[in-house]
Amino acid sequence: MRGAVLQLGAMNFGRVVVAMLGVCCAAAWAQTRPLNDTGITFCGAATSGNNATCLGTEPAGQDKNYGRDGAALAGTLPAKLGGSTGTNGFDFTKVCNSGQNADSGSCPANPTTPGYGTNEWGCTKDNVTGLLWEVKTTTGLRSMNHSYTWFKTGSPDGNNGTASGGTCAAAGRCDTEKYTQDVNAQTTALCNVRDWRMPTVKELEGIADLGRFNPAIDPTYFPNTLSSSVWSGSPYAPNSSYAWFVGFDGGYADFSYGRSYAYQVRLVRGGQ
Repeated sequence: MRGAVLQLGAMNFGRVVVAMLGVCCAAAWAQTRPLNDTGITFCGAATSGNNATCLGTEPAGQDKNYGRDGAALAGTLPAKLGGSTGTNGFDFTKVCNSGQNADSGSCPANPTTPGYGTNEWGCTKDNVTGLLWEVKTTTGLRSMNHSYTWFKTGSPDGNNGTASGGTCAAAGRCDTEKYTQDVNAQTTALCNVRDWRMPTVKELEGIADLGRFNPAIDPTYFPNTLSSSVWSGSPYAPNSSYAWFVGFDGGYADFSYGRSYAYQVRLVRGGQ
């Protein structure tokens, strides 16, 4: 489960970082909402890598045997609310820009291409945490290829970051704060709401599927995701020039070398 101590010999560096963060920083990132599991459904064989099909000879305490992932594998997980059919514990639902869930009203039953129209797919709801996530497109404001520097007016640590240092749809708008403003100001509201925000690092880490890599996320519900770093809205307390991001090549959380770096952004709403 997220926050549990994993078999270190069985995991790559990214997964070790996740485990360490869950142990050392749990108090700082405490939250009361349900958490997703890791998505790991294979076994780690300590000194000899991972086994897609568990042999029964691996070290005890395998991550796959616990939490929602373990229940899904054992067939004891309650029925998922969304259309997710994977063997792990994630449970997602596609949502159109009208705010309707897929297969309800005029929202298509199983949209595959995100867009900007009222009845096009715009978001994915996480039925475990209750959070609603932006889905990236290939063109326009929410394009997967845009990048943004970290910026927050009045940041409590005294460092607002770097304004518009990325490459995006509109010159001078390429930082995390302005992107959030621009998404909230669209003529057709993204999934019929205008309170989109930057996710905390724990929220962002929660949709990382550690059973995958490049990218470490479910591509059915989060298409157009690059295997790259994605900014969270969480400052890095020991150094006011840094902020937390999640690397979706392996799904690990880390801090950057500075808020002036241009990374991707995925907005969220709900929670907090």
